[in-house]
Amino acid sequence: MAFHITDIEQLEQFLLRRGVGALEADRDRCGDCGRTPLTGEHVHIYRAPARQDRLVCELCRPAHRESPLASELVRHCEHGHAVRLTARAA
Repeated sequence: MAFHITDIEQLEQFLLRRGVGALEADRDRCGDCGRTPLTGEHVHIYRAPARQDRLVCELCRPAHRESPLASELVRHCEHGHAVRLTARAA
């Protein structure tokens, strides 16, 4: 029984791979382990020798002796996009 991949299936696979690749390219990753930090996790910013700031996850932080330049909480993707109530003008 031979499987025949149609042009439509090939197009679907291509679009899926391209979409996943675009999502991966837009994510921040740990500079040490490459893991994507989870929502609610603290990440730490370190100055790399090449003068470019490097993001380090909470799991990799103990491997660094120096203190981080900054620490931030990872927010969900919709942070800042919520509808806010405002006072009505009289």
